[in-house]
Amino acid sequence: MNKKKLIWQLPFLLLLIIGTVLIIRQQRNMPYQKNTGLVFGTVYNLTYQCDSDLNEGVLAELQKVDNSLSPFNEKSIITAVNQNKDVRLDEMFLTVFNKAMAVSEDTEGAFDITVAPLVNAWGFGFKNGIEPTRQQVDSLRQIVGYKNVSLVDGKVIKQDPRMMLDCSAIAKGYGTDVIANYLRSRGVKNFMVEIGGEIVTSGVNPQRLPWKIGVTKPTDDSLSVSQEMQTILNVTDKAMATSGNYRRFYYKGGQKFAHTIDPKTGYPVQHSLLSATVLAKNCTTADAYATSFMVMSIERAQKLLERHPELMAYFIYSDAKGDLAVWFSPSLKDKILE
Repeated sequence: MNKKKLIWQLPFLLLLIIGTVLIIRQQRNMPYQKNTGLVFGTVYNLTYQCDSDLNEGVLAELQKVDNSLSPFNEKSIITAVNQNKDVRLDEMFLTVFNKAMAVSEDTEGAFDITVAPLVNAWGFGFKNGIEPTRQQVDSLRQIVGYKNVSLVDGKVIKQDPRMMLDCSAIAKGYGTDVIANYLRSRGVKNFMVEIGGEIVTSGVNPQRLPWKIGVTKPTDDSLSVSQEMQTILNVTDKAMATSGNYRRFYYKGGQKFAHTIDPKTGYPVQHSLLSATVLAKNCTTADAYATSFMVMSIERAQKLLERHPELMAYFIYSDAKGDLAVWFSPSLKDKILE
């Protein structure tokens, strides 16, 4: 009886084995597509294994993000919110707003999407390069503070109508997640999505190896010429975001002013942390915390990481002698390749 049952099962097992082999062979022979372009004022790069070019769909998804979250898009939802117009919030805006509020609370205000007036005053928003006076900073601080905005019945309520929302410190990460999810929805399993340095990877690269991503060495490089790597990380099936003060800065009166503004003080941060790289399950989270850590001191960032074992961080800082030094989460050790 068992022999007869086994004889009947053998053809099905054989078909299953043959089918599996054919699928694996087809997947290995499937080409990798590469797309690149401009979005959100930066460059996007995609590498993904697929038998067709999906760039048209990618651009459509990126346009949705722009229509929702770009303060430079006159018709975007966030522009309407900043202009105090009655606007219907979409799912993208709600997702990013809620994540921003959660990270702001968790970091005690180090992350704050209402900091735009201060950023602009210091010249990094509109590139005016004019240092604000203490009176101007104190005045602008009155209209900055994540606790003064909230969602009520699907609408953004601002305590002061002059308040502005700017999701620049989280939107690139969110956009990267959007494209990663789009590729997954099209059945793509092996891919790398990168938007302005924010990255999501899945599966293997064209060489059938884990995705390897470099962390740039933080040298004064406002023209983005230097590409020297500090280290190489295995970022397979992870999201990664990096924030740093070594490319966006200016000198005035012999003093270096970084682009990261502390929402509490209203002034550019002044501490030893030069670069913060964060690995997380999604890039929205990684982007927000990388920005937060650049506002916080390295000691505060380390304490926060103790509460978040799901996050991994790689910090490059200037030690007491002025030399570059590194600290990273113990859980990141196995992902450091060089």
